[in-house]
Parts: sequence; C-alpha cells; structure tokens
Amino acid sequence: MAKQITEMLKGTLEGIVLGVLANRSAYGYEITTWLRDQGFTDIAEGTVYALLVRIEQRGLVAVEKVPSEKGPPRKVYSLSDSGREHLAEFWRTWSFLAERIEQLHEGRG
Repeated sequence: MAKQITEMLKGTLEGIVLGVLANRSAYGYEITTWLRDQGFTDIAEGTVYALLVRIEQRGLVAVEKVPSEKGPPRKVYSLSDSGREHLAEFWRTWSFLAERIEQLHEGRG
C-alpha cells in the first residue's frame, strides 16, 4: 500500500500543501512535520522544499523571511490570492474525481 500512496501523493501534494497554508502560514519544516503527523511518513523534506520553490515561482504563495534563533532567516509561506484560486480549483477537481472513484468502488460505474 505504501507505494500506491506515494504514487497518488505525487499528483496531489501541491493541493495538500496549499490546503495546509490556507489554514495558517508555515515554513517548510512545519509543513513536512504536519504531513508526517498525518501519516505521510515517506515524505522527504527535499520533496516539500522543491514543491515550495515551484509554487513560489508560480505566485501561489507569499513568502516572508522571519529571523531564526538557529541560522539564517526562515521562509514563512502563506497563500496568495492566486493560490486561493488554485486551491479552489484543486478541491473542485478532487471532489469530481472522488465521486467518480466512489461510484466505481460501489459498483455503480
């Protein structure tokens, strides 16, 4: 099952991270920790950081540098207006797919 979860997560991780940021601002390590706490134990920090760079480049998040007690300032991410629109589209798509998959599962597809 772990391999299937990993494969499915690749296509949805962006929406999940945007969903986390819709609730609160966070830095990369906080997001990774939250994902792991939710059972996504195979998520590598590098995967999350690479995703954050991509969504920052696309304008889906705003970034604020916050001083850190240990080392360089941390980048704290929050959802931009464009990110909110993208997340809304993600949830619409997710709902559509989930309904169709559930129909298949129940033998109505």
